[in-house]
Amino acid sequence: MQADQPDSVDAYEALVQFLYRAPIGLVQISADGTIEMLNPMSSNLLMPLAPYGNLENLFDVLAAVAPQLGPMASGFGAASGIVCESLRIDLGEMAGAGPKCLSISLLKLDDNRLMAALGDATAEMQREQETLARRLNSAARIDKLTQMPNRWAVMEQIAISMARFDNVTRGEFAVLFMNFDRFRQINDMLGNAVGDQVLTMVAERMRGALRPPTDRIALVAGPGQMAARIGGDEFVVVLDGMRRPGDVDNVALRLLEAIGKPYDVSGHKISCNVSMGIVLGTEASGDADAVLRDASIAMTQAKRAGGARHVRFETTMREHAARRGDIEADLRVALQENQLFVVYQPVVGLLPDGRVDHAAGVEALVRWQHPTRGIISPIEFIQIAEECGLIGALGDVVLTQACNDFVAWQALLGPGAPRLLAVNLSRVQLAQPRWIDTVTGILHASGMRADQLQLEVTESLAAQDQQVQERLYELKALGIKLALDDFGTGYSSLASLHLLPVDTVKIDRSFVSQGDTSHHHRTLIEATVKVALSLGMDTVAEGIETEAQAGVVRELACHKGQGYLFSKPLTAAALVQWLADKQRAAA
Repeated sequence: MQADQPDSVDAYEALVQFLYRAPIGLVQISADGTIEMLNPMSSNLLMPLAPYGNLENLFDVLAAVAPQLGPMASGFGAASGIVCESLRIDLGEMAGAGPKCLSISLLKLDDNRLMAALGDATAEMQREQETLARRLNSAARIDKLTQMPNRWAVMEQIAISMARFDNVTRGEFAVLFMNFDRFRQINDMLGNAVGDQVLTMVAERMRGALRPPTDRIALVAGPGQMAARIGGDEFVVVLDGMRRPGDVDNVALRLLEAIGKPYDVSGHKISCNVSMGIVLGTEASGDADAVLRDASIAMTQAKRAGGARHVRFETTMREHAARRGDIEADLRVALQENQLFVVYQPVVGLLPDGRVDHAAGVEALVRWQHPTRGIISPIEFIQIAEECGLIGALGDVVLTQACNDFVAWQALLGPGAPRLLAVNLSRVQLAQPRWIDTVTGILHASGMRADQLQLEVTESLAAQDQQVQERLYELKALGIKLALDDFGTGYSSLASLHLLPVDTVKIDRSFVSQGDTSHHHRTLIEATVKVALSLGMDTVAEGIETEAQAGVVRELACHKGQGYLFSKPLTAAALVQWLADKQRAAA
């Protein structure tokens, strides 16, 4: 036994040396946390938590950052075993210049002794945070619905493309901005779930159209192509590394063709096209957001040109868009400050004996008295009102004022007052859920009879979808008359005229203006009048400017006429004077 003692001493000293040099902190403690042994590494790791050098009790040292450690040890009922393993402790401001994060494992040796292993987990924690940040960063660049890159990723890619090229080679990249022409109708008619399915299918078609064998779609690509959804029904493609500017037209046509094919969704065959605006790198200026804005401006031009096409951005478009923005802002003020007013163009009866019934009716037309620009024509602001969502409020203002004026004429002129009031309708008004109640309220407040009001819709609007036609039938049920405006310029035909719930057909001025000089146009007017008569509908010839034109439409049995030959649009007061003059002349 004596001979073995040196070996035991050597083994013990080796163990002490190991503990002393171990790259981890080791602390042996009693059941109450009293430190019985600790190596230098553990002293280094614990010292930031014990600035006064008090390392007598491990639980006390860690009380501020790991108060649960003592209860965990005392509550561990087994004779031995792992109390906790790799418990992370964020030291925060307490760390000072030392480790930012500690890892603690606590092993119960027996009823009276425990061994704690301490480690510096700062680097591991930082790696995990960086990995998480990368994942979150990647997720933040992905559109959840389509799994395409989103606006953030597009902005980054545009910035990279702009930084890569100088003015000479900047034509090698382009931004294509797409917006659906009538996507809202899909959601309104079939529901958002069907709309989401269509968007997902669009994403797949875009990937296919942009992915020849040499192409790839990535979050941040080098020279190549990125397809992204930046919100709602708006998509963007960034082309990078084109050999020549003309390549963008090929890609644009490929995308328009792929997206424009019908979609089979939940038993519905859905057609939807996109309008596309393109900014070439040579036209790009400002930052990425400015490039997207310019591409959106060009897209709006494509939409105004009829949609389902692409338009390249030109710098003059930016100035035009700024002007439209000014008009939109001023129009909002105009609605609030009652700058809009109504004028009335007479609609006269064309009697077979050549006489004119001047009190047949009037059409209400809106005008804008701008405080600095004077009278603004509706040509300048009606389309803007439609695009920015103000057309509904504008239309209600016109309807209210016109009904009030009409009732006032009845009291003032008696039998000589206009017998019918025509007011134009917009799609927005027809789409408002309770707009029928609005019309009823306006009629009731003004005291006007429903059969004295004629609401006019363009034939393209009346023929578009069943929802519009249902709303038109609801208006007819109130006793209101309906007219089909600008007939001959839209989607309907004489064969389908009987399907539309209208009382009057208004023949477009483009036919009337050539009715006395073109046999073709005369034949079209004659056919329209005959079909309308057979269906019990009245007809109105628009835009009559000469006696010859009036003679043709009267000869063809058109009931009424409207145009500068009879009168330009008049204010309410001027109309009263005009009617009074016509009455005196007739007498």
